[in-house]
Amino acid sequence: MKRATLARHAPQHSPTAMGSLVRLVGIALAVVTVSAVAVAGFVASDLLTRVSADAVTLEDAPSVAPPSLSAYPGEFAVLLVGTDECGAISTQQLGERCIGEEGIRNDVNLLVHVSPEPRKVTVVSLPRDLVLEVPECTREDGTMASAMSRAPINSLFQHAGLSCVAKTVTALSGIPIGFAAKLSFDGVMKITDAIGGVPVCIGEDGLRDTETALDWPPGMRTISGYEALQFIRVRKGIGDGSDLARISNQQQYMSRLAKKVLSSETLSDVPTVIRLASVIADNVDPSDQLADPVRMAQLAMAMNDVPFDDFVFLQYPTLDDPSDPGRVVSNTSAAKPMWEAILAGQSLQITGEASNHGGVSEQPQEGEPVPEATSTATPTAPPDDSAVLDEQISGIDLNQETCTG
Repeated sequence: MKRATLARHAPQHSPTAMGSLVRLVGIALAVVTVSAVAVAGFVASDLLTRVSADAVTLEDAPSVAPPSLSAYPGEFAVLLVGTDECGAISTQQLGERCIGEEGIRNDVNLLVHVSPEPRKVTVVSLPRDLVLEVPECTREDGTMASAMSRAPINSLFQHAGLSCVAKTVTALSGIPIGFAAKLSFDGVMKITDAIGGVPVCIGEDGLRDTETALDWPPGMRTISGYEALQFIRVRKGIGDGSDLARISNQQQYMSRLAKKVLSSETLSDVPTVIRLASVIADNVDPSDQLADPVRMAQLAMAMNDVPFDDFVFLQYPTLDDPSDPGRVVSNTSAAKPMWEAILAGQSLQITGEASNHGGVSEQPQEGEPVPEATSTATPTAPPDDSAVLDEQISGIDLNQETCTG
């Protein structure tokens, strides 16, 4: 019996090793693609759970737009608080210095304001020794913390938590704070490590502190781990050794950290972004509106395209406290126009030279005595819609790439 001839529309070929390999590669790519989506979903869900674990509600916070996969619309403000809490790593380095009797203090307080389009980013450092009026606050457990006519800002976290720090800074600045986050010593070290270190400039006299055996030569230095914590905490080897003196280091660290995190090199490196997100989830306690990876991405996207010409880091203007030489009070005549310029979304131009505190010296009017001040301001609004903060606040220029140390 003869076999029937099959109709053929194209030549038939026997399977080859190359063909099998191509098909296997295609199947593998499909599996990898599906797996990547599943992993991304798992990572996002895991991050959300971890970030939300210690989230707190900000009292009197403004309403904010819901999270979405686009840059955050309009202006917003974020309060970043660094506490003196020691974790496992910092306890190994600091030993007995981790044991305090005053509870957890918010020693670093940074108010980040991002204007509407065209975006401008302004970061104001509030000295830990700033004495100010504190409103009545609601604690996380629902109890009320009494108002105070005078209290150092670094006592507020112990007094009533992160929400109270934000409420007090809003009362001081007039800037509504929709988002806030708290970071401990270990968090500083781990975040710095997650992005491969932060380059900082050590001045021409070097940086020395006998208490911590710190002895760094002048010039550029990439810091990570414990060195990052040392850099933002050291004060004995800077200026007059006050807290105001070390704010310049904190500003430099934060400005260069921001520049590196928002760089295309970092944002295009998926493993680095995931590693950084994971570290943030484990080491940052956010407010509830910030406790969402999508929200964090929104805020980052809003700042990603801002030219570094429009990033300004300022030190809040203060005067020595007449009733307590170890503390400072607000220089309201300087602060008022500064806050107004920030809220108006104006570009800020800084002039003046650093004083022995690490800020800048106030220039008295002829024949008029002026109390010693860490900073002062006389801003104007020139036709180009910028505010010049004359003889005002020490600032960090993110475009200054050269290190003269």
